[in-house]
Amino acid sequence: NKEFLKRIYNAGIKSEDYKYVDLYNEFESRKVQGEKVTYIVASLSVKYAISERKVYSIIDRLKRDCNTCAV
Repeated sequence: NKEFLKRIYNAGIKSEDYKYVDLYNEFESRKVQGEKVTYIVASLSVKYAISERKVYSIIDRLKRDCNTCAV
């Protein structure tokens, strides 16, 4: 649907972000449990076979997307 794709584009959501929803949910869950952010990022980097920098980038982007949609 063209309208749906336009909304996604306007929200700044990348089409590949769907792959990282589980990563983000796991990050948030572990953070609430009191784990250190650097440890969580390092372990997620290994689990998802991506760089730590990419994990930080994904978390930051998805966090912003969620906050924008909530407002």
